Amino acid sequence: MTNSREWIDVSVPLRTGLVHWPGDPEPTFERIAEIGQGSEVNVTLCRLTAHTGTHMDAPCHFLKGGIGIDQFPLEVGIGPARVVTIPADCNSVGRAELEPADVQPGERIILKTRNTTLPWHELEFKTDYVALNASGATYLTERGASLVGVDYLSVGLFEGDGAETHRTLMAAGIWIVEGLALANVDEGEYDLVCLPLRISGSDGSPARVVLRSRGHLTTSA
Repeated sequence: MTNSREWIDVSVPLRTGLVHWPGDPEPTFERIAEIGQGSEVNVTLCRLTAHTGTHMDAPCHFLKGGIGIDQFPLEVGIGPARVVTIPADCNSVGRAELEPADVQPGERIILKTRNTTLPWHELEFKTDYVALNASGATYLTERGASLVGVDYLSVGLFEGDGAETHRTLMAAGIWIVEGLALANVDEGEYDLVCLPLRISGSDGSPARVVLRSRGHLTTSA
């Protein structure tokens, strides 16, 4: 018997020069000790912001007095999740785009948009990425979602109400996962494991995120 429900890694590889938010320092990964060059071990020095690649935002990123990523509740990052496909002609995900999904209380919702059609993490930063707008954020709070994930570096729009979107979600206790790589993921139900680093008081953290289809076991010869 084989398990057809293989885990899918939806985290982008971290590397020097990875696309990053404008104004943030470029992430770099430097080997500062190398076997055979005066060292018995290899050691890499990592320089990056907490919002590099696939990452989570903590409430204190936008809310004064908000908690840090070290207080992320593990039960929110582990459990059932639903991937919702947003039509390719959608530029901003609002209430109208989310209502057909009929989000239920406590659901973990991952939005797959046209951002996924390009290898965005291998390209230059794009300001016209698809993201959630404030009306979409309000809808998720009204429905009682516990987590929302997106396929670009921000859950909110680059221009407009991006900050309001973040604050609305965070004030309602909805955790945010950004920078997901969803090219190998279809719409549907999944098991989710999403764990940030436990950085004391930090406004965010890189995260390793994996999904597994909630389909049935299959047998093979």
